[in-house]
Amino acid sequence: MNRSNHPAAAEAGPTRRKALGLLGAGAALIGTASRPALAQGDGVLTEALVLRDPDVPSTGNPDGDVNIVEWFDYNCPYCRKIAPEIQQVVQDDGKVRLVLKEWPILGEVSKLGARMAMAAKYQDKYLAAHEAMIGVSSKLTEARIRELLAGAGIDMDRLNRDLATNAKAIDTVLARNHDQAVAFGFKGTPSFIVGKFRVPGILTMAQFEMAIADARKALKAN
Repeated sequence: MNRSNHPAAAEAGPTRRKALGLLGAGAALIGTASRPALAQGDGVLTEALVLRDPDVPSTGNPDGDVNIVEWFDYNCPYCRKIAPEIQQVVQDDGKVRLVLKEWPILGEVSKLGARMAMAAKYQDKYLAAHEAMIGVSSKLTEARIRELLAGAGIDMDRLNRDLATNAKAIDTVLARNHDQAVAFGFKGTPSFIVGKFRVPGILTMAQFEMAIADARKALKAN
């Protein structure tokens, strides 16, 4: 996890017990009063805003029964490392919706990347921008971001116009993403919601599958 944090990035071969312990220790149902949410007191952790914010892009099955919500930063190496694994889990499962929350906490280049990805949404190219930036293995710079986005087929002149025209709307979404992450008590990227439980850290593919299964059990229990 990138920090704001990462103590031990990812332990080799985590066990099922550790995975469930992570979920159990950090579990907080959306809409229930976790301490950070109560302290904030502004309703940013409603189910609608966390899972179904209309201004936040998503992929996977739009009618999926389980949501995975990820807070990420394009310059976070752990986010880049785990991205293909999450996509594989979503694809293999077929009934998961992945919500992508930009949380640029690693400096000005991260903020620029997040804003440019959000601006690409106005030409229906958010996912192309996201995949271009999350798929690199080296640290991003402004020049590299522009090169990647142009290479992904994004109209850069229009992107620059949309970035300027929609700056306030984009920054409002980023601020909301940030407020949610803080209210959940997340310390860095990547951080996740799986179903209605928070997972503050990295999971393996197997652990994601277990977390999804647990989320489905929780749905049936309600």
